[in-house]
Amino acid sequence: MQKLSVLLYTFGPDIVERRAPHRDAHLTLLRELHAAGDCVMGGALGDPPTGAAIVFTTPDAAERFAAVDPYIAAGLVVSHQVEPWTVAVP
Repeated sequence: MQKLSVLLYTFGPDIVERRAPHRDAHLTLLRELHAAGDCVMGGALGDPPTGAAIVFTTPDAAERFAAVDPYIAAGLVVSHQVEPWTVAVP
């Protein structure tokens, strides 16, 4: 079974409006990590979004992203955690 790591975010209030100035930089960084093979997939959870789940190949890749993510730097993420994920069905 494949082992991956999921970075889970909890967003603060009014995320849709507050993320706008930081969204391009956030997505650009994720696309670069995806192209490099470190990020598998990711996206917002909820409608309107209350958080996000971003899947990485390793916990270190997830932590490195969180350390430089514009959303965290701007205070949009009120909490985050990295959880191991064992993929049972690809």
